[in-house]
Parts: sequence; structure tokens; C-alpha cells
Amino acid sequence: MRAKPWVILLIVAFVAAEDNDLLEDSSVTEYRGYFNREHSLLRPYTGHGMDVPYWDITGSTMVTAQQIRLTPNLQGRQGAIWSQIPVQSRDWELMVTFRIHGDTGKLFGDGIGIWYTRDRNIPGPVFGSTNGFSGLGVFLDTYHNDYSSYAHTFPYIYAMVSDGTVLFNGDKDGGDDRLGGSESGCEVKFRNVEYDTHVLIRYVGDTLTVYQDTENTGKWHQCLRVGGVHLPTGYYFGLSAATGDLSDNHDITAVRMFEIEYSRAENINELDPSRIQPKADYVAPRDHVSNPPPSQMSTWGKYLLITLGVCATVGGIAVFGYLWYQDRQSRSRKRFY
Repeated sequence: MRAKPWVILLIVAFVAAEDNDLLEDSSVTEYRGYFNREHSLLRPYTGHGMDVPYWDITGSTMVTAQQIRLTPNLQGRQGAIWSQIPVQSRDWELMVTFRIHGDTGKLFGDGIGIWYTRDRNIPGPVFGSTNGFSGLGVFLDTYHNDYSSYAHTFPYIYAMVSDGTVLFNGDKDGGDDRLGGSESGCEVKFRNVEYDTHVLIRYVGDTLTVYQDTENTGKWHQCLRVGGVHLPTGYYFGLSAATGDLSDNHDITAVRMFEIEYSRAENINELDPSRIQPKADYVAPRDHVSNPPPSQMSTWGKYLLITLGVCATVGGIAVFGYLWYQDRQSRSRKRFY
């Protein structure tokens, strides 16, 4: 007995969806897919001279034998490193090993941005990169700008997708434009630890999942997962960081990129992957006050109020006129006595 095509597609989709959940508690050294060297950063980072093959270095970034330091522990610095080659794989994983540390006590900032965007090498106010970006940003945010809007504490990992028209609201730490909503993400204590910390960004089957290992367990723990995320091919990976009045060392130890095989149902009406506009199907709920339904007497009520207002005005004028007339008559009679 042959299975019907729609049954096969349903099974494939179910297995693929389940696959996104299989990484919970899996080893951080268990890799999947095809390792892409051009989009990865491993020691030794440099080739001939101080150049890093396939990557551009900008701003305050310094490459040493042990790490790529995006910013030193100094105020007012920005640094980034961007891939020179666009990503052609539709489904992928990006594993970033990093350290954020400093000696400024309980106040520090600002964090690291991990990017998959159309434009690259453009400095700006969003963790050292431009605002109004087109693509995906995953943020390792160490500084809490808005204490009134969230139940969670910082450091915090969250994400955002934009088509270039949605601006990152730094004063609100991303606010309602966070992917999955304002409380989507995870609290993590990765600052000033004595070991490397890891984050894994997995984009497979239009689902974005972010895992983290910030407690040196050697296992992945899910941070956020959002379906219906649409990203094109042909964008660039990048990592950036910034300091303002507060500072930290923002170090990248390794970046590993893997191309993932994923079976998709054929759709003749589907767009060329390179022409997809970045978007997320999920729209964060916002405060909304519905207008109360108008009562059946509201129109008559308006007419009644208008009529009463006109009558009161006319009556007031008539009374004033009558009193004025009586006063004139009284004055006239006094002149004849």
C-alpha cells in the first residue's frame, strides 16, 4: 500500500519540527551539517600579516592569538568583524564562543550583537552596528536601559528581525519589537565568568531557535524559539560590540558555521530565497483600548444636547435683552420726573 503524498509531507514536516527540539541537553561539541570554513573563525585567526581570511575588521577590534576583542574595557568604543562572503545556504547554524568581562563592578555595558544582515561594515548605535538593519540581530545585552517594562533581569539574550523599516529601540531594550514578544529570550549570567560561554543560533525550516551554554555545563539549553521567521539567502554574518559611559571587554573566541540539510515541500509559487523579505509572522501584542460600541440613543442624544444648548443660548439672550430693556425704560422715566 502506497502512502499518499500529503501524508509523506506531513511526516517530513513533523520530523523536521521535532528536530528543532532535539538539541536541548545535547553536547555543545556535537556538530550537525556541513562545516563552512569561509564563515567561521578559529585559532589561529590571521593568515598573512594581520588580515583575517574572509573577514573584515572595523573600529576598535583587535586580533590576538587568544581572541578577537571587539572592544577593550574603555568608554566610547565600537568594534566589529564582518564576513566578506554572503551566505548561500537557506538553513544553517551559527555557534559563537565569547567572553564579556571587566572591572567596573555592577555597572557595565553594552553587549554584543550577532548579525545576519543585508548590509555590513556600517557602524551605528545598535551594539556598534547600524540601526534600521535588514535581517536578523541576536543580542547579548548586558545593560538594562528600561527598568520599568520587564520582569526579567540582565544580562539577557533576545532577537529582532527587521526589513529595514523597523528601528531598534535602545531605550526600551528592543521593546515590543523583540522576536517573540517583549519577554521572549532568557536571563543569563555570562559576565566575568572564568570560562568560555557559548550561544547557538539555529535557523532551520523558517524557525529560529537560540540555545546557550553560559554555565559551563557542556550542554545546550533553549533560550528562545520562534516559528514563521523568514530570512533570505545572500546576507552576511557579523559580530559587533559597543561601550558608552560604561564599558567591558567584548571578546570572540570562536565562530563555527554549519550548513544544514533540510527537506522542504516543493512549491512552484515559492519566491527565490534570495528575494525573501525579512519578517516574522508573529506580531507582538500591544496595548489597545477598543472603542465602546455606540448606543442606539447616541445620535438622538447628540441632537437633544444641541437643541438644549441652542434653547439655553436663545433663552439667555432673551433674558439679557429683557433686563436691558427694563433698565432703559426705568432710566427714561427718571428723566421726566
